[in-house]
Amino acid sequence: MRIGVCGGTFDPVHLGHLVLAEQSREQAALDQVWFIPSARPPHKQDRSVSPFHHRLEMLQLAIAGHAAFRVNDVEAERPGVSYTADTLNELRSRNPGDDFDFIIGSDCLPDLVHWYQPARILELAELIVVKREGWPLWSEEELRLALHLPAGVPIRQRAVEMPTIAISSSDLRDRAATGRSLRYLVPRAVECYIETHRLYQQQT
Repeated sequence: MRIGVCGGTFDPVHLGHLVLAEQSREQAALDQVWFIPSARPPHKQDRSVSPFHHRLEMLQLAIAGHAAFRVNDVEAERPGVSYTADTLNELRSRNPGDDFDFIIGSDCLPDLVHWYQPARILELAELIVVKREGWPLWSEEELRLALHLPAGVPIRQRAVEMPTIAISSSDLRDRAATGRSLRYLVPRAVECYIETHRLYQQQT
């Protein structure tokens, strides 16, 4: 199978995540998309993140009914910080017959240079770059230069279009904390889960 990997904190998952995954699945002809919540995200160690089990459950609720979507808890099983390169390596070792594509927004592509072992990420998976308004796509040569890769190292990437959906998890946390509506920003089941478990209520 060809599997798209959609990673993130998902605190909480919202409709923007789901549209991104569906457009990637359709345009890149993926057999499945795996949502992989980060257990210990390296770029968010300076702030608290909702417990892993809550984020995992919200993802399960969000994708219910979609035959090609899966939630994978592989990062919860590994100690230490959740690095994408290590996660992709683990997925490849567990599923040797499958091909993996890593889904990333064009707004995050410049940050890839500063990630842990970015060249290894490109070895393990093809990039599916989702176009973001105001963030141009990098050519293969631009990405090669940014990562200081030799000319002979192949770079596999393809672009995906998606509608502009200006939803952020940080805004949703603020909304939940101040009692504002989350309706039509997250799946209804996720909205009910947040209300039932009083998530984000302590945020100021």
